[in-house]
Amino acid sequence: MKVLLVDDDSVTRQMVATQLKRLGHEVTTACNGREGWCAYEATLPDVVITDLVMPEESGIDLCRRIRSAQRVQYTYITVLTSQSGKSAFTSAMEAGADDFMEKPCSADKLLVRLRVADRVLHLQGQVNVLEGFLPLCSYCKRIRDANDDWQALEVYVRVGAQVTVSDMLCPECASGRSQ
Repeated sequence: MKVLLVDDDSVTRQMVATQLKRLGHEVTTACNGREGWCAYEATLPDVVITDLVMPEESGIDLCRRIRSAQRVQYTYITVLTSQSGKSAFTSAMEAGADDFMEKPCSADKLLVRLRVADRVLHLQGQVNVLEGFLPLCSYCKRIRDANDDWQALEVYVRVGAQVTVSDMLCPECASGRSQ
């Protein structure tokens, strides 16, 4: 995987980058959130590992920028920090992080967490592909099923997802105001 590692501590950055490379990942590094954002835009990594507290731009700010970019391919974000406690964890997760680890981090722990990231990215990729192939008529909104039959979207969703669809109309369509 392509990994972007953002940490202002050069020793930590070098140690973690070495671990990541030994695990077979392509690694780009940055020393603060602002440099991390530039590297993110240039490399479009699969995974970002970032510290929280850094000069110029924090890891929280970097997480928010990545999530607001709304890239088609999902980016998995792990916070790796010396900060501990509920407040740091909550702040990171609310900013868009997927995982939170405290420093120091062993190579084994990093390996396991990257396996989780790989699984999530793989599943997200499958969802993107499936959404791209969803055979939906743009005019009548009927959908083609596996038997090549066209059926109402609400029937397809109810049967395919095995859920009850309570209301498939927006308020305008329900009141007959839609064109």
